[in-house]
Amino acid sequence: MLPEPFHHIIFVMKTRWLAIILLFCMLIAQSSCAGHASPSAEKSTHLGTIENKGSDTIVNLALAWAEEYQTIHPEVHLSVTGGGSGTGIAALINGTVDIANASRQIKEEERESALANGTEPVEFIIARDAIAVIVHLDNPVDYLTLEQISDIYSGKISNWLEVGGEDRPIVRLSRETNSGTHVYFLEKVIRLGEKENTTLFSRDTLLLPSSEGISAEIRQNPNAIGYDGLGYVTEEMKVIGVATAPGGDYIFPSQATVNSGEYPIARDLYMYTNGQPEGMIADYLAWILSPDAQSIVTELGFVPIKQ
Repeated sequence: MLPEPFHHIIFVMKTRWLAIILLFCMLIAQSSCAGHASPSAEKSTHLGTIENKGSDTIVNLALAWAEEYQTIHPEVHLSVTGGGSGTGIAALINGTVDIANASRQIKEEERESALANGTEPVEFIIARDAIAVIVHLDNPVDYLTLEQISDIYSGKISNWLEVGGEDRPIVRLSRETNSGTHVYFLEKVIRLGEKENTTLFSRDTLLLPSSEGISAEIRQNPNAIGYDGLGYVTEEMKVIGVATAPGGDYIFPSQATVNSGEYPIARDLYMYTNGQPEGMIADYLAWILSPDAQSIVTELGFVPIKQ
């Protein structure tokens, strides 16, 4: 028979083991309950996330759309980032986004790369935009022809005196090469829409990573010239009237002149999906094309598409 102290030790050990076993059972029960959430808890979770990336021209509009849509459909989460049209299309090709924003149409080589990677880009026109040619408020130049703008950006004209301004060097500002606005401006303005034209930006053109960067430089540099989407134009800069040819009417960018076809530097804005969208992506795009979403286009200074 064991001495009395050993009986006490065995009793303490049994008590501790029982406590451990009881705690273990409670943890298992809690885990089981967590794995079977109530229907009301399931309804409160997100249906899913839509990844949306690309054009910096569109990013503010896309953010405004996302914010409004999530108030209507809190079960859908929208992640919106910029980076440029080329960045968005590359992400679509790689399968890392659901929707790519672009301020230009997809290039043929991009489409071929997408198809080779198992991606089928489907295009949606979601708004329209005018590209405004902008200068510092103190610049006396008010009007330029498309050819003059082309000559400025290609380096043929390098002094404001040559286009009716002061004797000052021209500082050329542009978006970076991955920007759809950069590509559009090169093809439609610098190359005047001529497919065989190979004119390039002057080598001393300053390439800036965002529309805000161009706006900031214009505000502080009286020698600068730049271009930006109409939605980024403010009262702190001067907008140049543009004529298609010498002696023609000089037209300023606005929703009215874009819709009438008078303003010569206007374009469509796009979203691309991988194949025909389904489910929450299809629902979101349908909402974007609705009058409610297109009213936000107007509020932000872009041009709504015709219903």
